[in-house]
Amino acid sequence: MTAKGVLPSQALRVLIAKGAISAAIPITEAQIQPASIDLRLGTVAYRVRASFLAGQGRRVAERLTEFEMHRVDLTAGAVLEKGCVYVIPLMESLALPAGVTAVANAKSSTGRLDLLTRTITDGGTEFDRIPEGYSGPLYAEVCPKSFSVLVRPGMRLNQIRFRDGQAVLDDATLARLHADQPLVSGQAVISEGLGFSVDLRPAEGDLVGYRAKPHTGVVDLDLIGHYPAAEFWEEIHTTEGRIILDPGAFYILVSREAVTIPPDYAAEMAPYLAMVGEFRVHYAGFFDPGFGHADAGGAGSRGVLEVRCHEAPFVLEHGQVVGRLVYERMSERPDTLYGQAIKSNYQGQGLKLAKQFR
Repeated sequence: MTAKGVLPSQALRVLIAKGAISAAIPITEAQIQPASIDLRLGTVAYRVRASFLAGQGRRVAERLTEFEMHRVDLTAGAVLEKGCVYVIPLMESLALPAGVTAVANAKSSTGRLDLLTRTITDGGTEFDRIPEGYSGPLYAEVCPKSFSVLVRPGMRLNQIRFRDGQAVLDDATLARLHADQPLVSGQAVISEGLGFSVDLRPAEGDLVGYRAKPHTGVVDLDLIGHYPAAEFWEEIHTTEGRIILDPGAFYILVSREAVTIPPDYAAEMAPYLAMVGEFRVHYAGFFDPGFGHADAGGAGSRGVLEVRCHEAPFVLEHGQVVGRLVYERMSERPDTLYGQAIKSNYQGQGLKLAKQFR
């Protein structure tokens, strides 16, 4: 590894070859993304009465004996019901070398389905954060929030990114990068990352987003382009440049700006202002090298926003800053970029639902 930073696809293959990332069923090339690896569901889901972390010095399997309500065999496919919490052992396990840490996040389509998915580990005191030297199994906590879903072993709901040291760009470095190769269309709002805002005045028409319907059928995650969107989503139209978010409702909106992730960088979406309690932008999180980049088939790609309102109805207005992208250096350029010679569903995207809908 030539530098500190996020490990690229070729370095991930080395970790797999050395056994730092392993699985009883071999990891496939299709799981390896430019800056992450997709994780696969195992064969059983434990329905638990509450979300939990293992806690320091304790194992997830041990805690399951406290919280398990029943087990669901996923072998032939099974439904995870809306509003329930499940813990699913993943096929992959880790034996991280010194200096390498990991962070996990939901995949894009998982977030767009409002399918809360977080990674937990033995001894873990945080979701999705895995310290250097961790050796042990991985588990996915899955809670369908809007739709019940049909899952099978091997499905990939979350992904994991590995870092050798830290290489987050500070604001001054980010500003220089933007000046050299524009990261966002329009004016860059740089404050602990690159800010982005919501688009409620589309260039064409008045469709600004979608709201999940409360009483729908089951979504089989394997069926691509299968479900009529109108059966699961209500269209949100406005000509006023604002909408009112209803408490508890889940929305798919889109950023006003088109963003670019250059090939030598990766990014992660984060809340803009944590103390704003009225709404939260859910974030599938990882933006791979090449996202929206011209050399990888993009011309800037807009970020899809997964938004849930909390305590009270909230007025969201066009151009309101709702999130930020935190950029990090790659330790080296990936041998494959997002959208380039791989099946990247959201390169060049605008307002777009998860890939299961048409």
